[in-house]
Amino acid sequence: MPMEPLYLGNLSKLKEVFQELEASLERCFLCPRGCGVDRSKGELGYCKAPAQLVISSVGPHFGEEPPLVGWCGSGTIFLTHCNLRCVFCQNFEISHLGRGDEVDVERMAGLMLWLQERGCHNINFVTPTHYLPQILHALYLAAHRGLKVPVVYNCGGYESLEIIKKIKGLIDIYMPDIKFFDSRACSTYLQAPDYGEVVKRVVKEMYLQVGDLVLEDGLAVRGLLVRHLVMPGWVEDSKRVMEFIAEEVSLNTYVNIMFQYRPLYQAQRFPEISRRPSLGEYREVCRYARELGLRRGFSE
Repeated sequence: MPMEPLYLGNLSKLKEVFQELEASLERCFLCPRGCGVDRSKGELGYCKAPAQLVISSVGPHFGEEPPLVGWCGSGTIFLTHCNLRCVFCQNFEISHLGRGDEVDVERMAGLMLWLQERGCHNINFVTPTHYLPQILHALYLAAHRGLKVPVVYNCGGYESLEIIKKIKGLIDIYMPDIKFFDSRACSTYLQAPDYGEVVKRVVKEMYLQVGDLVLEDGLAVRGLLVRHLVMPGWVEDSKRVMEFIAEEVSLNTYVNIMFQYRPLYQAQRFPEISRRPSLGEYREVCRYARELGLRRGFSE
């Protein structure tokens, strides 16, 4: 029997949580920045996200991990703005400049259902952190109108542990990035000195909630999927990330070790990351992951 999405069994909690979080927009603490601004009155915090949802694009996406893409695509909803300021951001027009269109929760719910009708295997919220109240409200509406596919929380890993604990039982698939552990790298490249410690706590909580990635007929239906981008000159830090996953999360973690870094946006300001990683650097990280006992989600 197919595994039912978690939110369908927790609709009363879903309503309770989105109402609580919507009220919190009057003093926003949705992420570790803890800006405390009143977004309901138009005040903008670090992420610059307004109270209204702003979406960049919606549609089936075939560039995600195979268990998400399947044969009909992952139903991605790209949200604007971000609580990180990665100097190498590949989507800075969306994440930093906020280019997109405002939608209300009714429209958002309709978009989820449209993606399901298109055959998408999941609803993939890209950079959802700062819009979580509105997303959960829309999810509640969509669930009452027939949404029945898993939802994916696709984030940069800089999350409030309190908020992640609050949404237990509402998210089927967590897909965080783990970017760096080194505090200098976190401060210089992400503008978040505490990122390394934050992401460790958050990923462990995500795993406690959903466990290892579960596949049905090759498709992801529940669990944790971790992404890590290999950066030029930072192989030793990548190894620390792999050690953390292997030793403190699970050897059965699905880990996408990515070799797609390009020195975009402001990366040229930093000579040490103004090049692509070498194939040798990438392979060294993959080999080390295998030596630790990790197996799922990557290949050399």
